[in-house]
Amino acid sequence: MVDRKTKECIKMLRDLVSDVQGAPYPGDDIKSELYSIWYEHAQRAAVECFEYLDANFPKEQKELDDSINKILK
Repeated sequence: MVDRKTKECIKMLRDLVSDVQGAPYPGDDIKSELYSIWYEHAQRAAVECFEYLDANFPKEQKELDDSINKILK
């Protein structure tokens, strides 16, 4: 059975992936304003996901921090 925190996390991650998949390619045929709007939206979704994960899954965050610190040593 999936608890409420996990369901909410899954929804947020799906929304983030959806935003990233819908990214406009910043080429000549697309206005930079459209790209900027998408980028800000995707960044906001990513920050919300990270904050949620940090607040609700602190053990996993500590393990990730420890792994990164080992790599950087």
